[in-house]
Amino acid sequence: QVQLVESGGGLVQAGGSLRLSCAASGRISSFNRMGWYRQLPGKQRELVGAITSGGSTNYADSVKGRFTIFRGSAENTVYLQMNSLNAEDTAVYYCNAAVMRYALGVPYSDDYWGQGTQVTVSS
Repeated sequence: QVQLVESGGGLVQAGGSLRLSCAASGRISSFNRMGWYRQLPGKQRELVGAITSGGSTNYADSVKGRFTIFRGSAENTVYLQMNSLNAEDTAVYYCNAAVMRYALGVPYSDDYWGQGTQVTVSS
């Protein structure tokens, strides 16, 4: 069993900042990639930012230069620092942790998700 516990969401004014935290625990000792996704009602979940075990990062174009993802000193923790927030950033944010596995030699991503945390930016 793997659990991802998120914290840090809330209500903030446009131009403000928030930091989201995610801690993973359970039977998996380390993950190949951890990241944050967000979702609006009726829309698909979209990647916000992700970081690999080697430290490589990637971001959605809409958040580049404003958001930073980084791993914590504790094992299997990840943070999302969000600056210069605007109303379009309002969404439920989900933590994701992924392990690369192989089935008959074919790689696939075994994904785990947090329960989600609401971020609301008032304009």
